Amino acid sequence: MKRYFAAAILLALCTAQADARPYQEMFAGRADFSDEEKPLLEKLDFQQGAIKLPGASATLNVPADFYYLNPADTKKVLVDIWGNPAEAAEGTLGMIFPAKYAPTDAASWGSVVGYSADGYVSDADAATTDYDELLQSINDAIRENNVEREKQGFEKITLVGWASPPHYDTSAHALHWARDLMFGDDPKVPHTLNYSVRVLGREGVFQFNFVAGLQQLDDIKDVIPTVTKLVQFDKGRAYTDYVEGDKIAAYGMAGMIAAGAGAKVAAKVGLLALALTFFKKAGILLVVALAGVLRFGKVFFKSNKTPTA
Repeated sequence: MKRYFAAAILLALCTAQADARPYQEMFAGRADFSDEEKPLLEKLDFQQGAIKLPGASATLNVPADFYYLNPADTKKVLVDIWGNPAEAAEGTLGMIFPAKYAPTDAASWGSVVGYSADGYVSDADAATTDYDELLQSINDAIRENNVEREKQGFEKITLVGWASPPHYDTSAHALHWARDLMFGDDPKVPHTLNYSVRVLGREGVFQFNFVAGLQQLDDIKDVIPTVTKLVQFDKGRAYTDYVEGDKIAAYGMAGMIAAGAGAKVAAKVGLLALALTFFKKAGILLVVALAGVLRFGKVFFKSNKTPTA
């Protein structure tokens, strides 16, 4: 009986692992992929189910309405398909995408997955932080930094406001917020969405940095409740497993937003925020991208799909 019980457990564990499939199965029934798209999609392994991420001491449980690409495939999307420089794909733990879109689709969007082992982040200030005041501090810092940006030949950044104000989900120990950004002075240029989700663990922070345009805000907001629950930390590594003496992060909730932890957020037009400048303002470490998106409208693929000018 013990032998059968052990075999049943092994079978359950095996069937719970990620299911990798080719694009023909992932997007069964679709016959609209061009001859240019197919070779790129053939290089990708679309995964669903339980994705073990040892670097984050966690498992990403990817449901049927999403799929996951490993770091190597993430690089293919960010660099080969979306046209970002190679640095855009460094240090990621992969990406997740809504299953209704292939990476080559004009309306596609996804979230870069990452992890920061900075220690336990206290959520004590989640309910007391004045997020409008924090937004103003970040905005002031960006304006100050624009002087140096323009000297280096980059367009200035305008923080228009919260696209979605910070919200802390106490049950999931997850913080999410979105910023509405504009690059340059041309009012015709579509705004950029900087949507971030942070899931807190005992030893660090799991990160979802969305790569999307402002026009996709509603789609992303609809999936946030699902995204905040995708992460399952290993036994003893969850936020509630904290014990006195554990490493404490040097920042709280407000600092996490101010820093943005978004230096790895790529832009599908191929101009990624690569360089960072660090400075103090109001006691909060701010991380502001030096290089940014010049254009972010619908991104079209290859010959008959070119970026909106």
